[in-house]
Amino acid sequence: MLFKWQYPLIIGIVALLWMSFDISSQPGLMHLLHAQEAVRSTNDFVPSKITCLQVIREDYEGLRLSYPCKVLVDSVKKEIYIADSGNSRILVYTHDFYPLLSIGKSDGVEAPVGLAVDPEGYLFIAQSPTRKHKKGRISVLNPCLRWKKDIFLQGFEGADNFNPTDIAINDKGYLYVTGTAYRGVVVLDKLGTFSHLLTPTDRLGKAPVEKATICDVEIGNRGHIYLLSEDMGRIYVYDPDERFLFKFGQKGGGSGKLSRPRGMAVDSRNKRVYVIDYMRHTASAYSDDGRFLFEFGGKGWAKGWFQYPNDIAVDTLGNVLVADTFNNRVQVLNIR
Repeated sequence: MLFKWQYPLIIGIVALLWMSFDISSQPGLMHLLHAQEAVRSTNDFVPSKITCLQVIREDYEGLRLSYPCKVLVDSVKKEIYIADSGNSRILVYTHDFYPLLSIGKSDGVEAPVGLAVDPEGYLFIAQSPTRKHKKGRISVLNPCLRWKKDIFLQGFEGADNFNPTDIAINDKGYLYVTGTAYRGVVVLDKLGTFSHLLTPTDRLGKAPVEKATICDVEIGNRGHIYLLSEDMGRIYVYDPDERFLFKFGQKGGGSGKLSRPRGMAVDSRNKRVYVIDYMRHTASAYSDDGRFLFEFGGKGWAKGWFQYPNDIAVDTLGNVLVADTFNNRVQVLNIR
């Protein structure tokens, strides 16, 4: 038997439960609430609004992306390159996200995992081993995106088993190449000949100091070299002459920490460095001197959410592009 005073209490509880269910069923609203909560939990350098401008899902023929693993913006042509690993191809889009063309096996592209464009417009593609090519290689396409040559790395310890994963090119034409579980980066000259290794050392907790494995490399507009270590949860910064400057980032599974960082982007316009975290499904933003600012994302399927994202880039307008790998898409976000 219920007393009269219990009815308002029961009605209130039911109303609260309904509101909770109703909000959770609206992805857009949940995204907005999540973004606002993330902004409130940080400092004065955070954005006031994060908006999804575009979701790239298919090419000009309507073929859907399948596990996109890398995204690159050519700052000269302002074109966007996406390594569509599930379809063994590279897709090219205009600066306003219109699909231009697809580069595939007929162009020498079989297993693309890393991309870079040099100052002259040549496209460099890091490719994993295939049945046809038993060894990883870097394929070079001319500015018209026609195959020119393949570079097979040699001349250094571990070269026989080296599988390139990413590339960055400085203004002198030197290539900085990361490899699967490789400690440091391999530096090649303009001709693709081995020059030297660049290898930071570090320690995780109380473990002994060791050479750090590097999974991603980027070069900022001032020529600074950024090396990302997934294992260490750290970013190492060098000047254009490869003198070590500082490191930042912290290994961990909570906010402001890096669990399994896979890719990064240097935003020279806003003086930020973005790092995508594969396991936490988030992107972290740091100041150019390494201070953590804010993070965004989280595991989900709606706009603004990610599923095992693998890479991140910034276009010429300052928009952030995320290779949302297991959602089979690339999201374009405006952060203000």
